[in-house]
Amino acid sequence: MKRAAAILLLSIFLFNWFGYRLLSDYLQDRADIQLESQLDQDQYNEASLIEIRVPLNMPYQNISSDFERYDGEITFNGIHYKYVKRKVANGELVLLCLPNENRMRLQNARDEFFKLVNDLQNSSDNKSSAPGHSIKNPVTEYWQHQQNNWQLEALVVLHHHYVSYATVIPASPSTTTPAPPPKCC
Repeated sequence: MKRAAAILLLSIFLFNWFGYRLLSDYLQDRADIQLESQLDQDQYNEASLIEIRVPLNMPYQNISSDFERYDGEITFNGIHYKYVKRKVANGELVLLCLPNENRMRLQNARDEFFKLVNDLQNSSDNKSSAPGHSIKNPVTEYWQHQQNNWQLEALVVLHHHYVSYATVIPASPSTTTPAPPPKCC
């Protein structure tokens, strides 16, 4: 009975330590796969696409007049965008992106949960645009009361020794064989 209780408590402890992170990563990956399949089947609103233009300074560009399907993502000002289409026109790379709202929602929920679990307090009432880190180092509480008595030694000038390969590699390698190779049947 004690062994079963110990295993149960240890499994709950490990789930609290790692399981929530793995569960949130799994849900986020599943949402990304679902969005990817919707994009592949053209099941999205064309009006919600955002255009990004990047200048290209490349000679001999492959100029394409039509958009082609493109995979990728970018995070800009805390908002995740998923690439949908791209084309090269007039010396610019034109990317059409779709805001990844499911990923933002899951990431915000994950960050809020870990702030509550790790007892992280936000000193200001307004929310900042950059998300905070949701990882707390568990051993920092034990290291707070120790003093740093670290000392940096003066850098010693390193003397480099170079090997002359002319003396190591002989000018004409001798390949003498003691006997001819064996004859095959």
